[in-house]
Amino acid sequence: MNLNGLSIKKFVETLRRSPARARRALSSYKFYAYLAVLGPGIIAANAGNDASGIATYSSIGAGYGYTLLWAFIPMTITLIMIQEMCVRMGVVTGQGLADLIREQFGVRWTALVMLALFIANTGVIISEFVGIAQASELFGISRYITIPLTSAAIWWLVVKGSQKRIERVFLAMSLVFFGYIISAFMSKPDWIEIGSEMVTPSFSFDSAYIYTVMALIGTTITPFMQVYVQSSVVEKGLTKEDYPLARADVVVGTIFALTIAAFIVISTATTLHQQGITELDSAATAAKALVPLAGVYAEYLFAIGLFGAAMLAMGVLPLATAYSLSEALGVEKGLSHSFRDAPIFLGIFTSLILIGAIVAMIPGIPQIKLLIFTQSINGLLLPFLLIAIVTLSSNADIMGEYKNSFLFKCFAWLITIILSILSTLLLVTTIFN
Repeated sequence: MNLNGLSIKKFVETLRRSPARARRALSSYKFYAYLAVLGPGIIAANAGNDASGIATYSSIGAGYGYTLLWAFIPMTITLIMIQEMCVRMGVVTGQGLADLIREQFGVRWTALVMLALFIANTGVIISEFVGIAQASELFGISRYITIPLTSAAIWWLVVKGSQKRIERVFLAMSLVFFGYIISAFMSKPDWIEIGSEMVTPSFSFDSAYIYTVMALIGTTITPFMQVYVQSSVVEKGLTKEDYPLARADVVVGTIFALTIAAFIVISTATTLHQQGITELDSAATAAKALVPLAGVYAEYLFAIGLFGAAMLAMGVLPLATAYSLSEALGVEKGLSHSFRDAPIFLGIFTSLILIGAIVAMIPGIPQIKLLIFTQSINGLLLPFLLIAIVTLSSNADIMGEYKNSFLFKCFAWLITIILSILSTLLLVTTIFN
């Protein structure tokens, strides 16, 4: 162990002679320790701000203005709790989520959950490639050129790259979202109204409203994020000693990602909703939210952001699916393995890249509607996964002293029940309307 150049023995001596320097060394050590753990929580949370997420948040801002901003507060708390349970299970058990589900609930339950994840993730993967197509076409480049090139680039990065390199690239891709924060301030919104809407919940039983709320939940709290964050923690080899820093990574990542999402809503509400544009028909329309920042270059800035967001999710989503299915099947998995060592794991990843790329190149495929629809599917499937997460993380035989406390467990089950009710309302209103 080394504290900013000091061994333990020297650190003790420094503590006696110069407490101030010792405190600085300890603070520096904690910072570098956090950087070593940094990754899974931030990447998983920001992957939710993907092409479909940008489309959903932009549609909400355009269609409902600031009125749904209140939802980001409970969603932030909810996502932190869910991700924290997954990280805690990962560091305590050393197993991925699908591994635990298979061991504790048996093959049938595992097959149901994995089928749901596969359907949802495949739909979202397709939507990410559609996002790539939209971004490239804003630059006047055909999707038939961009999609094959980007799919090959993501495949090469994941299959040929190391865990550390992949995480660095994914973290760098998250920086594209800062454009929305800058644009939101430059559009000069009514911050008093925004503050009021943030703390004043509103609800409607209109089917379109419920559908939109479920799409919002689906793009913010997606099943693949929970699978990825737990498997990634296990892959990094984090243990119980790393739990406090891994939990901090989840909290920081979630707050950052949801802040970005809220600013996307604010940007589109200020620039589109107030101009009477309440429905998005293309990426070019959504790009108008960045006009205060980039002016005539708004489309190009939006294209860059959309491209970076879609590329991040294009890497995380197939990986999360490959992790979950490999764990369910009990086969070798991991980014450090070659095709010979983990053929099923890397084969699933490769197949999903191919499926997404091929379907996204079909002429006439709906874009914005497809992006939002896939998030609604995620919202409907999420309760099934939450039941497994809460049950497993509350099991003393699995978690020992790290199991959910009574109060935490009550909140976790309350979240699961609320999300299940919203899912049922969406199905009923859709059928009857």
